[in-house]
Amino acid sequence: MTFFLSDNIISSLGFTTKENFSSLLKGEIGITTIDDSNFYPEPFPASMIDEQRLEKEFKFFAAKYSNNSIFTKLEKMLLLSVEDALSNTEIDIASGKTAIVLSTTKGNIDLLEKEKAGYFETNRVLLWKLGEIIGKFFNNPNEVVVLSNACISGVLAINTAAMLINSNQFDNVIVTGGDLVSKFVISGFMSFLSLSPTACKPFDKNRDGLSLGEAAGTIVLSKFPAKGKHNMVFKGGSSANDANHISGPSRTGEGSFIAIKKAISEAEISAEKIDHISSHGTATPYNDEMESIAIERHHMENVPVNSIKGYLGHTLGAAGIIETAILLREMHQNTMLKTAGFKENGVSRIINIINENTKKELNTCLKMASGFGGSNAALVVSKIEAPP
Repeated sequence: MTFFLSDNIISSLGFTTKENFSSLLKGEIGITTIDDSNFYPEPFPASMIDEQRLEKEFKFFAAKYSNNSIFTKLEKMLLLSVEDALSNTEIDIASGKTAIVLSTTKGNIDLLEKEKAGYFETNRVLLWKLGEIIGKFFNNPNEVVVLSNACISGVLAINTAAMLINSNQFDNVIVTGGDLVSKFVISGFMSFLSLSPTACKPFDKNRDGLSLGEAAGTIVLSKFPAKGKHNMVFKGGSSANDANHISGPSRTGEGSFIAIKKAISEAEISAEKIDHISSHGTATPYNDEMESIAIERHHMENVPVNSIKGYLGHTLGAAGIIETAILLREMHQNTMLKTAGFKENGVSRIINIINENTKKELNTCLKMASGFGGSNAALVVSKIEAPP
């Protein structure tokens, strides 16, 4: 059995999960208009972290470790996130029985910009190097597992961590992930014409594209439960590829349907047991439509569904991690967050989109994720009583 022990979120809304969740409960939106030609010639909406706060907190953090090395923005975010998540546990990250799994889509992609040439060694832009830097910083003896599978990377990383623990390869796994809003990422999504001119509106009738975000997140998983509180348990997870198109999802939701089916099968439950669904919910026309079809095909049209991306944007490799951390907090507090930006159903299937923060006993929940290349993933979390 795999237990969720601790987590952290660093985003535009805060530098801890508690801070982020408090802002989400208040309905605060982290997506603002960015007018910076270093990113894009025209203003665009995005969710970006407070860099002054990042520098201040990282300076204090690095001094504690007596580490004078030079780190990139993303590395600072990830290292701070891991440290905060670990601070609430007794896990030794330097132990051989502790693994690190890194989720990212583009890593230090900003180092390719000519303005940053020469500041770091050329291989710093490679994903394996980012993992190596994190592992070495914390003196972890194991090779860091790097997962980069489009926007399902975060959920896939959690599923992989649970597999490593359930197969008795490790006692604990630190799952961390992050991505930046960068010139490369913005221009890529602009080329798809997939960015909304305003903060995104998941599942809404007037949705017109996604919003980008940057964030880092960490979730600590273990074979050992925490004491003195409810425990959240990884019950099952899966991934599937709908083999439909390089960027467009299956119109029948096939890959998502299969991923959910396999996840609930591994969890040894039926779809009727799901109390709440945290969707991928990018607010693009095809993604939201596809997810609604996959949900209906499992006869879960009455299960309350939300998307977090109307608050924090699409944070790519961090999305599955921070949205799972938010889901865990929803379960702890038996409170489902409303879907920011949603007003009127805009998908062909009538599903139960949450439009107001709602109290409900949450015992078993589903997290969905989808991405380019037809990739889809899902995981199931359940709440159990902690041992005395």
